[in-house]
Order: sequence, then C-alpha cells, then structure tokens
Amino acid sequence: MSQPFQHLGLKAPIFQAPMAGAQNHRLALAVCQAGGLGALPAAMLSPDALQAELQALTAATGAPYNVNFFCHEPPAPAPEREAGWHKALAPYYREFGLDGSPIPGGPGRVPFGHESADVLEVFRPAVVSFHFGLPAPDLLARVKSWGAFVLSSATTVAEARWLQAHGADAVIAQGLEAGGHRGMFLTDDLSTQMGTFTLLPQIVQAVDVPVMAAGGVGSAQAVAAARRLGASGVQIGTAYLCSDEATTSALHRAALQSPAAQHTALTTLFSGRPARGIVNRLMRELGPLSEAAPAFPLATAAIAPLRAAAEAQGLSDFTPLWSGQNASSARSLSAIDITREWVQAWHQASVVEGLGVGG
Repeated sequence: MSQPFQHLGLKAPIFQAPMAGAQNHRLALAVCQAGGLGALPAAMLSPDALQAELQALTAATGAPYNVNFFCHEPPAPAPEREAGWHKALAPYYREFGLDGSPIPGGPGRVPFGHESADVLEVFRPAVVSFHFGLPAPDLLARVKSWGAFVLSSATTVAEARWLQAHGADAVIAQGLEAGGHRGMFLTDDLSTQMGTFTLLPQIVQAVDVPVMAAGGVGSAQAVAAARRLGASGVQIGTAYLCSDEATTSALHRAALQSPAAQHTALTTLFSGRPARGIVNRLMRELGPLSEAAPAFPLATAAIAPLRAAAEAQGLSDFTPLWSGQNASSARSLSAIDITREWVQAWHQASVVEGLGVGG
C-alpha cells in the first residue's frame, strides 16, 4: 500500500477529529506527542483566539498538526422562522423562569474567510481541513500556496468526487455512525447517508486521492477492517472525548460513560444541521429532527440560555451531547495513551495484512 501521509512524519495515520466545544490545543498537542495528527477546531474561534491557540500549540511542539474550519454559507435572516423556534421553546423558558425576549446570542460558527487565513498564514500548518465542502477557490488557493495538505469530509460518493475535482488532497469518508455534525454539503437528504464500512470502499473506488475512514472506528478490529477496505488512515473523535486533555464537561463525560450513550440520534435542534449526539430530553420531546429549528447555525442562540440554566441544576436536558454510535471507546485516559493504542492497532493491522507500517 502506498503511504500518502509519509511526508507528515507520523508514527501511523491516526488523525484526531477536530471537536469544537470539547477541546483546545492541549488535546491536539497530546495526539501529536504520541505520533498521530492532532487537530485544532477553529469554527468557533475568533481570529484572536485562533492566534492564541496556535501560538500555544506551536510553542509546545514542532510536529505537524491540522487546523479545521467550516465552509457553510451563512443563512439569510428569517424572522418568521426564528419566531416559530422561540415559540417551540417557550414552555421550557417558562419552566426555568427565563425571559424569552429578547433571546441573547449564543456561540457562533463562522465559515473560513480571509481574516482567519491571515492568522493561519503566519503559522502555515501542515494540514488544513474543512467541513461542509471547501472554501471559495481564492481561499483554497491561498491555503495551498503555503504547501498545506487539504482534507475535507464526504458523506456520499458524489461529495467525494466533488472534493477531488475541486482540489482536496485527501477525503475523509464520514460514515453515519460518526458523532457531531454531518459533513454533508451537496444534499440535505439524510436517506443518502451510509455507514462507514459501506461508504468507505465505494469512495476508495471512486477517487484517486487518499481516503480516511471516520465513524464507528472504535477498536483494533475496526482499524483492521478499515485498512482491508482501502483506508489510508483513520480519523477518531469519540474515543478522545473523555480523555484527560479534552475540555468535555462533567455532564457530557458522565453521559458518555453511562448506558444513555447506547442511544444516539441525528438531531437539528442544537445548531440547525444534522449532528449525532446522545438522546436527551429536548430530543425526545421535540423530536430530534425538527423543521422548527432555524438554519445552521442560528438554532444555537435560543438553546444557549436553556442549556446554561439546566446545567446549573446538574441537568444535560438541553446540552448537545455529541457522540458517535460507539461510545465504548471513550475512556478516562491521557490522549497520549489513547493515541499510542491506535498507533499500535494500525501497525498490527499492517502486519496482519502484510502491508508494511507507517503513514
């Protein structure tokens, strides 16, 4: 097998999934120190915050790392839809004694633009990845001019082909099992979404660039299966959510390590886009996929006060408990130790398959 990530100098092509809201540079650093590719999620960072995180990361390691951005189109204001969303949430506001007028702004998710690129250019990371497609051609050309290796997520074969045609150097095959936001960008039809081990070989056959497997890769056996199906590496997220270096809240960690984690669903309630998380009260009572939720990322603002009020009472009823379908891999260990286990699993799979080792 070719070694498409050899230039990164990794011990194995184990990529940490960028997880906005559940990590900072400390998790990325730990993964880098163990020989994987750490990732820094930038979708919820201001340019100043992004600069601070990159400075902290690069001060601690000279290893390659990945910086991830979203590429969504900001939605146009839709007052009627916002009003409908506020009406759907009004009973919960009354329950917690919250003033529903006006709704304060919540954390936003900003698409990649030249302001972020200005910050990024100083650091010139080895890898830059995107979710929801790719940035505008001029932005992508700017990133590539630094020599960055560009990744993006595909949830269908059509998306993988589009990414290759528009300049992606590698594709992340994001199976339906994966936690967090679906990377879908050519369609919003959830019936097109496939499990990792159905999607992966189809994408491998359809494109000429390296393909990473993501979603449900929670064991050494799954790593071996991904290799046999043609994956050039794996991207792992849920396994890191309970790590020492993650910023995952105590409530979220408790849910991940409880029987509740056995029931996840795709939901639009917390952001406006389908994302997989552990089913909680809001998802059960409103239904996980709601037409009332405003377009991404506008749904977040009205949820934020409810989340804060509930969490103050020790409740995760309104918290996005992002998780893949296989939360059994989420353990309370250092991310260094977790990554070393995945590196070993990749090498063991290499030996079994007679494929050699390394990235």
